[in-house]
Amino acid sequence: MTTVNKVLVVGGGFSGTCAAIQMRKLGIEVDLVEIDRDWRTYGAGITLSGVTLRALNTVGVLPQFMERGYGSDGVDLFTPTGMLMATLPTPRVAGPQVPGNGGILRSALCRILADATRASGTNVRLGVTFTSLMQQADGVNVSFDDGSTGTYDLVVGADGLFSQTRRALFPDAPAPVFSGQGVWRAVLPRPASVKRLAMYMGERTKIGFNPVSQEQMYMFVTEERSVNARVPEEQLVPQLQALLEPFPAPLLRDVLAALGPDSSVVYRPLELLLLPQPWSRGRVVLIGDAVHATTPHLASGAGMGIEDAIVLAEEIGRDVGVGEALERFEKRRWERCRMVVENSRHLGEIEATGGSKEEHAHIMQASMAALAMPI
Repeated sequence: MTTVNKVLVVGGGFSGTCAAIQMRKLGIEVDLVEIDRDWRTYGAGITLSGVTLRALNTVGVLPQFMERGYGSDGVDLFTPTGMLMATLPTPRVAGPQVPGNGGILRSALCRILADATRASGTNVRLGVTFTSLMQQADGVNVSFDDGSTGTYDLVVGADGLFSQTRRALFPDAPAPVFSGQGVWRAVLPRPASVKRLAMYMGERTKIGFNPVSQEQMYMFVTEERSVNARVPEEQLVPQLQALLEPFPAPLLRDVLAALGPDSSVVYRPLELLLLPQPWSRGRVVLIGDAVHATTPHLASGAGMGIEDAIVLAEEIGRDVGVGEALERFEKRRWERCRMVVENSRHLGEIEATGGSKEEHAHIMQASMAALAMPI
C-alpha cells in the first residue's frame, strides 16, 4: 500500500494529466496546476504509435481516442514522385483489436485527457503555478502565485521542455538543444486515398500525411534548418509551399494547390533534451518532456511521457518509501527514454544530411521492436 497520500502535479499536458489519473486510481488526493487558465494546446495533429495506444489503453482513454481519432496499420513510404517504395509493418502491440498506429488532432487528445482528469476526481486549478518548493523530511511545502499554499507528499513536475520545476530543482541542468531540423504542420481535408500514415522521402525533406479523423488529415514536413529562429507569420504559407514544390507526387501537387493565404500552418524548431539522472531530488520528480524531450521521428514523445506517468504511479503504489519508489521509477525509465531521444536525433541527422535510407529504415525498425517490449 502506498505511503503517499497527497500529490501535486505541475503541468496539464499529456504526462501531467495521465500522472494525475493514475495516482487517483491509487486513492491518492491529487492537485493539478496548469499555468494556462484556458488549458489550451498548440499545434495541429499528432501521430501515435501502437506503443502509445497501449499506454492510452492502460490510462483508460483508448475508447475515446478510437471515437475521435483514426487508427490504421502500416506506414507507406513513397518517393517524391509518388512511387511506393515499401510498407513498414506496425504490430498491434496494444492488442489484436487495436490498430498498430493512429492519428488525432492534438486539441482532441488534450480534451480527452482533460475530461478524464476531472472525472478522476483530481482538483484542477487553472491559471496557477508554484512560486516556491520547500522540502522537508516528510513533505514539500508549496507556495502558489495566487497566494495559496499546500503541503504534499510528492510533487511531479510535468511542465514540459522549458520546465519551471526543472529550473527550481536543477538550476544548472543543460538547456534544450536545437536538432538542426524544423517541422511544419497543418490540418487538411482527407482524400479517400489517404488511409494510413504515408511519408514521402525527399533528399533532405520528409513530408508525411496521417489521418486524424474520417474527414481530416494531418500534414507534417521536416526539413534541415541551419538556425533556430522563428518564422514570421506572413512567411509560414510561402515557405511551406516552397518545401512542397520539388515533390511531383499527385497528392502533394493537390495539397500545394490548396494552400493559400488563409491556410493555418504551424512551424516550430525541433529541440531535444536528455537530462542525466537523477530526475528527482527529495520528494520532487520530473517526468515527460521536462527530462527527455525528443523529436517526432519515432512518434513517441507523447508516449514516453504517458508511460512515465504509468510507471511512476506503479512504483508509488508499492509499499516502499518515496525515495525508493523514485529510484525504481528512474531505473525503469532511463534506457527506454534514452533510446528514443538518441535514435530520434540520429534519424533527424540522416534526413537533414541526405544520409543512408537503409540505415534510416534499420534504426526505425530496431527502435519500434524495442518499444514494443513491455514497459
